[in-house]
Amino acid sequence: LSQLTWGEGREHPGQGSDSELKVDKDGVSDNESKVDSGVPEVPVPADDTPEVLNKALSGLSSRWKNWWVRGILTLAMISFFFFIIYLGPMVLMMIVLCVQIKCFQEIITIGYSVYHSYHLPWFRTLSWYFLLCVNYFFYGETVTDYFFTLVQREEPLRILSKYHRFISFALYLTGFCMFVLSLVKKHYRLQFYMFGWTHVTLLIVVTQSHLIIHNLFEGMIWFIVPISCVICNDIMAYMFGFFFGRTPLIKLSPKKTWEGFIGGFFSTIVFGIMLSYVMAGYRYFVCPVEFNNDSNSFQVDCEPSELFQLQDYALPGILESVTGWTTVRLYPFQIHSIALSSFASIVGPFGGFFASGFKRAFKIKDFANTIPGHGGIMDRFDCQYLMATFVNVYIASFIRGPNPSKVIQQLLALRADQQLHIFNSLKAHLTEKGLLPALEEAAA
Repeated sequence: LSQLTWGEGREHPGQGSDSELKVDKDGVSDNESKVDSGVPEVPVPADDTPEVLNKALSGLSSRWKNWWVRGILTLAMISFFFFIIYLGPMVLMMIVLCVQIKCFQEIITIGYSVYHSYHLPWFRTLSWYFLLCVNYFFYGETVTDYFFTLVQREEPLRILSKYHRFISFALYLTGFCMFVLSLVKKHYRLQFYMFGWTHVTLLIVVTQSHLIIHNLFEGMIWFIVPISCVICNDIMAYMFGFFFGRTPLIKLSPKKTWEGFIGGFFSTIVFGIMLSYVMAGYRYFVCPVEFNNDSNSFQVDCEPSELFQLQDYALPGILESVTGWTTVRLYPFQIHSIALSSFASIVGPFGGFFASGFKRAFKIKDFANTIPGHGGIMDRFDCQYLMATFVNVYIASFIRGPNPSKVIQQLLALRADQQLHIFNSLKAHLTEKGLLPALEEAAA
């Protein structure tokens, strides 16, 4: 599920020559090199472009060769993206976990490579241990929330669920004590730097990948549309910047251009509306992902909410005079998709700028060389994490309402006397509101 894009860190090169920008081969300006000369450098990975592509594109300039390599690999990744969507939500969850682990490994490896000469004890071991602890906490919460009936049915799972947070805290506390015991004289400050490095990485990578899974359970459309909007924006911004870019956008990423930024914005808005229209008509995409207790499997089937039912909207006078239409028939989700597309185009790129600043701080071009022409998984996923957080906040603020099925799950976990007390309280409330007699007459 990596960000299937043409590349942050290989920003839109249509805005002038390298000499005008005064940027070295790693994308670091001369002034920055002087200021940051004391920062240890991470070795730049060798060119990992497949030999068959090198031979096929040998006659092209480096600019166009890079364009074709990225294009071919982008199409391959998009095809893989469609394939895993076809495989269903469980496979998507596993892919998110794999991406999370790879992103964590890339960032931690940079820290280890930079400070490897100090031979810090237990740094990488403790980093992976903390990753395990945090994933145990988040995935345990998810299992308890979405597999409630299965958890209550199995005795071992019920015990683990009951004491889940205490177990998670105990695991983390063990790692904390191990870190304190690993402190070495003369390296205290550096070890605390690395302790902070690990925890910030966990915050950025693990927490936000967990939000991606929560978005997925709200319906696959809340997973696919935001990711696709970021992909579309990055591709179209690159294309507009490559062919029309002249005006630099931000000094942090000198090859980003205003032409690419604006072109990507309008392209992403149109793409989001069209993709939402196509997907909103299918239950497979719009229904929440729920666990079926009878079949012990996930199911995606429901009566679509009003959000995914066509409605008529009156057009403003200006648009009516231009188009000749008085109303337009849309899914309400398409209106929400404009907000998602706008965030992906305007704020989303700042995730890429943040990653650019991080890489400049350590004088590296990419987080890794996992994908030829694209860099590491983190290079393709930097904007997606920011987007996932926005979507989760957006759903909680404007979309999600009370969930009756979750309330029933909690009621069934209570003792019989507690259930009876709630039943009598609810009956008295409905009677007072005058709703219960009407319900009884309807049943009769």
